[in-house]
Amino acid sequence: MSTLLVTGGMGFIGSHFIRYWMRRHPEDRVVNYDLLTYAGNPANLAALQGYPGYRFVRGDIADAAAVNRVFAEENVATVVHFAAESHVDRSISEPSAFVRTNVLGTQCLLEAARSKGVRRFVHISTDEVYGTLGPEGLFTEETPLAPNSPYSASKAGSDLMVRAYGETYGLPVIITRCSNNYGPYQYPEKLIPTIITRALDDQPIPVYGDGLNVRDWLYVEDHCSAVELALLGGKPGQVYNVGGGNERTNVEIARTILGLLGKPESLLRFVADRPGHDRRYAIDAGKIRRELGWQPRYSLEEGIARTVEWYIERQDWWRPLLKSPASPASAENGAGGAS
Repeated sequence: MSTLLVTGGMGFIGSHFIRYWMRRHPEDRVVNYDLLTYAGNPANLAALQGYPGYRFVRGDIADAAAVNRVFAEENVATVVHFAAESHVDRSISEPSAFVRTNVLGTQCLLEAARSKGVRRFVHISTDEVYGTLGPEGLFTEETPLAPNSPYSASKAGSDLMVRAYGETYGLPVIITRCSNNYGPYQYPEKLIPTIITRALDDQPIPVYGDGLNVRDWLYVEDHCSAVELALLGGKPGQVYNVGGGNERTNVEIARTILGLLGKPESLLRFVADRPGHDRRYAIDAGKIRRELGWQPRYSLEEGIARTVEWYIERQDWWRPLLKSPASPASAENGAGGAS
């Protein structure tokens, strides 16, 4: 039985990945290392409590002593690193927290992984590290890094640290960079949950600027399958872009959800744009398709319909979060990448 350490496993994408991995690899043991910040919700994995192949350890990835202890005590063989501060608006108001977690925390994990001699270290990043695109073209793995927000700069810094540990120490690292994720269990501050939850309550829905910023949307389970392939068959030292091929403007996403809920477009409120708001992201996922055989399963239409249905049925999950001390839901999420 091999032990897989998943950081940030109580978050949106991390908890989906743990459930996905344990369904498909029941012979493995999964250790979930998470600090339980505002976006880490134990309810996401409540069904796994007491399961013999799963263990939760509360801890900070930037605490070197705690990180080294979990690597040693759990005999970690492989790592999938999701843990990160991931919300762009928060990074604008508090950039130092993003540097500490995303850069220093990643370095702590890398050092522990190097000391332990892990077999594989998969670092989950974001398309935001590439900056912004014009009306045409796609991000490839060779696109220069040009982050425009404190969040994306901190993720670019962590990417470069991962690369450096591969080049300098020979650590078997892989980086995946995904487009915007969506699906069940996503924290209500993100774009799609914001639209759904506010529409259900007939509240105004904020949309930044003219609403024409474009994102490439990826259903979270399709992201999980890509990470699985990278962990099992990816080539150390490589970067793999993961995108759904579903470019839509923010206002198109909002109108689609309002249509599914039978709500009027008059709920939309166009608000002042945020600083450094990237205009367009779009991913070329050809490399992971060619080399690892990855294919997304869900169309955007099916994925959004499934997501809307989940938020309607699981109001017991998200309504308490709206009363938490976390900042109000914003008009757009950061990248889908990390939390």
